[in-house]
Amino acid sequence: MMKKLAVFAFLMISFSSFAQLERKLENENQPVDLIFHAPRHINILTVEPLDKKSMHFAIMHTFGTLNGGIENLFGLDNGANIQFSFEFALNDKLSAGISRSSRDKVYNLYGRYLLLEQTQNDKMPFSLSLAGGAGVNTSRYDFLPEPAPNFSERSSYFGQVMLARKFSEKISLQLTPMMAYFVDPRSVYQIEGDQNFYLALGLSGKFKVTDRSSLTLQYIPNLNSDLRSNVGIGWDVEAGGHVFQMYFVTSQALNEQYLLAGGNGVPGEEFRLGFNVNRIFAIGQKKRKY
Repeated sequence: MMKKLAVFAFLMISFSSFAQLERKLENENQPVDLIFHAPRHINILTVEPLDKKSMHFAIMHTFGTLNGGIENLFGLDNGANIQFSFEFALNDKLSAGISRSSRDKVYNLYGRYLLLEQTQNDKMPFSLSLAGGAGVNTSRYDFLPEPAPNFSERSSYFGQVMLARKFSEKISLQLTPMMAYFVDPRSVYQIEGDQNFYLALGLSGKFKVTDRSSLTLQYIPNLNSDLRSNVGIGWDVEAGGHVFQMYFVTSQALNEQYLLAGGNGVPGEEFRLGFNVNRIFAIGQKKRKY
């Protein structure tokens, strides 16, 4: 009887050890979690996917320049450019969204698709996503002596590739080649560029300081030689299911097309205060924590 019990115990221990080993091997090939705190990082979309049937809601603000001093409350008196965006995950890789910017009252329809996802065992060393969208300027131009632009002339488009890697628990980087196209870039629009086509190369960085907060960086060198580059530095904080992003940035633009064509100030002279509020609503089963 004792021998039978010993054999049974040995088999159970062996099975348990084998099961733990199998779980360990499986987990090592799991996707890396939270390369960035949210699907948006300052102004740029990130590789951070949404779980199926979850929704990302973001409110974004940028104010006037800081050089107005205390008299203009460091730009807060000059009004804000505000953007609301909703993004819904059709599955674990594909999501679709809509946004509305107060600057020129631009509505954007866009989508993101996760092609590759970094794994914990580095079998896949990076994450790769694609994003693209189309927008329309809905401002009224009744004051113009000539006919107001039609729907086609108000349209613009953007596309970007997001390549990101989480190098450690503290450091994440993303490289984002970006393009924007304006069908008719009129001077009456709130952009500085007068070209149809714009190219830029975005760089996003995150340095985790505590379990729920990170120092953030954004740099978008504009490849159109007549436009300045975009620089931003900020702080992300996770609190109560939200991600709050506070930053200083050289551009008041928020949507992707205007971010490239809208013009940028000089770092140190024309920084603006901005902040985003991100919230994930898990309609289906929630897997990720933001």
